[in-house]
Amino acid sequence: MGDARHEWMRPGAHEVAPGVHRIPLPLPNDGLRAVNVYAISDGDGLTLVDGGWALDEAREQLTAGLRKIGAGLGDIKRFLVTHAHRDHYTQAVAVRREYGSRVLLGEGEQHTIRKLMDPGHTPLDKQVELLTACGAKPVRDAVIAARGTKYRSTDWEEPDEWITESTDVDLADRPLRALPTPGHTRGHVVFVDGSSELLFAGDHVLPHITPSIGFEQAPSESPLRDYMASLRLVRSLPDMRLLPAHGPVTDSVHQRIDELLDHHDRRLATTADVVARGATTAYEAARALTWTRREHALDDLDPFNQMLAVLETSAHLDVLVLQAKLRTETIDGVKHYTPA
Repeated sequence: MGDARHEWMRPGAHEVAPGVHRIPLPLPNDGLRAVNVYAISDGDGLTLVDGGWALDEAREQLTAGLRKIGAGLGDIKRFLVTHAHRDHYTQAVAVRREYGSRVLLGEGEQHTIRKLMDPGHTPLDKQVELLTACGAKPVRDAVIAARGTKYRSTDWEEPDEWITESTDVDLADRPLRALPTPGHTRGHVVFVDGSSELLFAGDHVLPHITPSIGFEQAPSESPLRDYMASLRLVRSLPDMRLLPAHGPVTDSVHQRIDELLDHHDRRLATTADVVARGATTAYEAARALTWTRREHALDDLDPFNQMLAVLETSAHLDVLVLQAKLRTETIDGVKHYTPA
């Protein structure tokens, strides 16, 4: 971790504001290698924004980080979870089982949580269905071959409280505002500390990468449309420091949102162009585009990231249909796109 870009992943408890500590926890991935949880002083205990992945190493590093601020797992009163991806949610559930902490989660995650809790649930079944509609049989087959049994229904439980709308969460030392921001997932929520000008952003706004769109078991009809609307909603607030789930803390939410909106506007234009040049399905369009800042070809990515790339392309194509720039029809279960 000598690279300065990875400095934010250094274990510990790093103060980012009075009474707020960032605790990076490890992830078992080649891409995203850590997730930030934020420990907020809350009277005689703590409130945590996000919980991390329920892994032995993550638990050890959370325990060590809390110890540095004179606390332990039993001092966590509640988890405010931004969304139901396993690297944010499952350790909150595990700690609750032992210590009785309360867990809060956005109401839009209900469908996904209940599917994941079903013992008969097949991992990535929704993504396999969507890849079929994208005409991405090679990617679909690779995902089916690669998926294992790591997604266990026992990892998942419902929260103690569903966050149903924009609402105040009262801590002993500060008020937070829970603000639904659908897009990355249907029930994604950010937490606004207006008095300290802090945004606990989860995966809604990330400083170095563009969040995946609609990667969940029950995505909305147009997750990219929802995401861009949520970005504009947060952009309408006063500027704040960005406290992201992945990456370092940065000084301006507005600056990063402007970059993300510009990225998606440019991606929409590029996607429309590849359809004009003959791509007719999301898979064909994804193969005509490049991926990551290194501009990799789709075929150079691993199956999981190929899946994310094709589904993101599908999300852009569907927004172009909503904008009346493309037409679509389904033929033999595959969605085809043509210029309007």
